[in-house]
Amino acid sequence: MKKLMTIALVATMLAACGQKKDAPKVLVLYYSQTSNTKVVAEEIANRLGADIATIEAVEPYDGDFQATIERCLKEREIEVLPDIQPLTVDLAKYDVIFLGYPVWFGTYAPPVATFLTQTDLSGKTIVPFCTFGSGGLESSMNDLVKVQPNADIRPGYGVRAARLQAVPQEVERFLIAGGFLEGELEPLAEFPEQHPVSEAETAIFDAAVDGYPMLHAKAVMVASRAGYDGKEYLFVAEDLPREGAPEMPKHEVQVHVLVVDGQAPVFTKVVR
Repeated sequence: MKKLMTIALVATMLAACGQKKDAPKVLVLYYSQTSNTKVVAEEIANRLGADIATIEAVEPYDGDFQATIERCLKEREIEVLPDIQPLTVDLAKYDVIFLGYPVWFGTYAPPVATFLTQTDLSGKTIVPFCTFGSGGLESSMNDLVKVQPNADIRPGYGVRAARLQAVPQEVERFLIAGGFLEGELEPLAEFPEQHPVSEAETAIFDAAVDGYPMLHAKAVMVASRAGYDGKEYLFVAEDLPREGAPEMPKHEVQVHVLVVDGQAPVFTKVVR
């Protein structure tokens, strides 16, 4: 009996060693101009015990907000991407790459675009994460799928730069949901069918977007559900004419809003 128990114990230890040896190698790779994306990258790396590395532009985008916009507009006009520094890691060593970036002009920042056009990530698992002013996770992921069609692109995580305080708890849930961390999550209910906004719901929407200059819209329809941190609203809103551009075509946008007891409503993302 002792001999059988010893054999079983050795077999279990060997199996455990095999699992550890064969575990996927994870890298957190990111570009960050203002350190917002760096905050998320370090949270993910710390949670997973993963290696971490940066994408760096040869000529950094180190100007202010307006200077960065002007440079990007010029580069887009002449269809030029910035040169980037050689990576300090060997991507061939990694099975899973968490790829982080700020969203500029609705997609990943230009240094990340350079990286993606120069690098073949076929066969690797790519998990995008991003920071943004209003939104862009979905549109940037669509671009990522197009430029890396042979990679396994997993669902991503995005957070407004104004909500970085939410990163620790949201990243933990994101990693559990993706199977990268052990744990269980209570599944959220689906949003019910939308209905026309009431006066009270309009007030919630207006309070959430108040003061944000890049979102000038009127709530039309809404649905709500209980979320992990409070009550979540999914508004459908219509763009309103902007000063100086009254002829701009109208678009519908989805605006996600979170209401936590005792706190003012905040919007968490916009999907255009």
